[in-house]
Amino acid sequence: MSFLQELEVAVSQGSAESRERALWYATDLLIVGRYSEDEIWMFGEIIGRLEQDIETATRARLSKRLARSDNAPFKVIKKLAFDDAIAVAGPVLRQSGRLDTRTLIANARSKSQDHLLAISKRRSLCEELTDELVVRGSQEVVRSVAKNDGARFSDTGILHMIKRSEGDSILFEQLGYRRDIPRHVFQQLIAKASQNTKKRLERERPEAVNQINSLVTDVTGAMQSKFGPASKDHFDAKREVAKQYHRGNLNQKEIFEYAQSHRFAEATVGLALLCSLPVDVVERVLLDKNHEIALILAKALAFSWETTMALLFLGAPDHRISVNELETAKREFAGLSAEMARGVLEAYKLRKQTASSDFDDRRLPQLHTVR
Repeated sequence: MSFLQELEVAVSQGSAESRERALWYATDLLIVGRYSEDEIWMFGEIIGRLEQDIETATRARLSKRLARSDNAPFKVIKKLAFDDAIAVAGPVLRQSGRLDTRTLIANARSKSQDHLLAISKRRSLCEELTDELVVRGSQEVVRSVAKNDGARFSDTGILHMIKRSEGDSILFEQLGYRRDIPRHVFQQLIAKASQNTKKRLERERPEAVNQINSLVTDVTGAMQSKFGPASKDHFDAKREVAKQYHRGNLNQKEIFEYAQSHRFAEATVGLALLCSLPVDVVERVLLDKNHEIALILAKALAFSWETTMALLFLGAPDHRISVNELETAKREFAGLSAEMARGVLEAYKLRKQTASSDFDDRRLPQLHTVR
C-alpha cells in the first residue's frame, strides 16, 4: 500500500499545511474504500498522527466526516468522542456506530452535559445507557431521552424518569406519549397529571386511558353477581380482620391462610388494610383477569410468590388458573421491581381517593367503626 507509505512521509517530514492535506487525503480514501479491520487500524494510526495539534475547527470537520462511516478507526473515533469541545465530540457521539456501549457509558460518566445530550440523540439507546443518562443528565438530557423512540428503559430507569418528571410538565407529557411505557406506569402518570395534561394524553393515547379506566369499573358487575350485597357475615369478617390489624397481628401469614381457605372477604379486607386502599378496589383487583395490579400489590407488600399465587387462585373463576397463565404471572412477578411496585401503589392510592368518594357505604360498611 504505497499511499500509506506516502502518508507516513507526510507525517514525519511535511509542513503543517501538507499534513492537513494528507489528513483529508487519508480520510477520503478511508471513507470510500473497502478495507479489513487491520487496514482500518493502519489508517487510524496515520490519521491519529496527522490530527495531532490541529485546530478545533479541523477536528470538528474530521468528526463530521467520520461520524457516519463504517470504516472509522476505533482509536480515532474514541479520541474524538472524549474531546472536551462538543463541536468535535458531538457528531460521533450522536451518530457513530463504531462506539460501543462501554465507551458511551464511560463518556456519560465523565464528560459534560453537552456530551450526554449528544448521546441521548443516538438512533438507539440500550437500557444500561439510558440508566446513566436519566440519573446523571440534566432535565434537557432527560427530556431528550424521553422523546427518543429508540431508547429502551429498565424498571429503574423508568422510575427515575417518573421522579424527574415531577414539576416538569414537558418531561411528564413526553413520558405519557411513549408507547413502550408499561400500562401500570402510564396509570401512575395519569394519576398525577393535571386536568389539561390528562386531556392531552387521553387524546394521544385513548386506548391506554380506556384500559386503565376499565380496571376501576369493568368488574363491578362480576363482583356483585359473585358475592351479592354485603351480608352480616361479610360485615363480621371485616370487623374481625380489622381487630387483627389494630392488634398488630395482620401479616403475610394471615393473608396466605385466608386465601388458601377461600375466605375472600377476610383476604380482601386484610389486603385493603395493609395497602391503605378501599376494600372495593382490592376486590376488583383480585377479580381482574389481567392479574397485573394484583401482582404489583403483592410485590409492594413484599409477599412471597406462594402467597401471591394463593391470591390469584382466590380471585380466579372457580379458583382455577391454567398452567400457562400461572407461569406467565410467575415470570411477571419475578421481573417486577419492589421499588417500582411501591411507587405504583402510591399513585394508585391517589387515584382511588377520588373514586372511593362515589362508593356506596351501605353495600360495604366502613372499618372506622371497629374498636
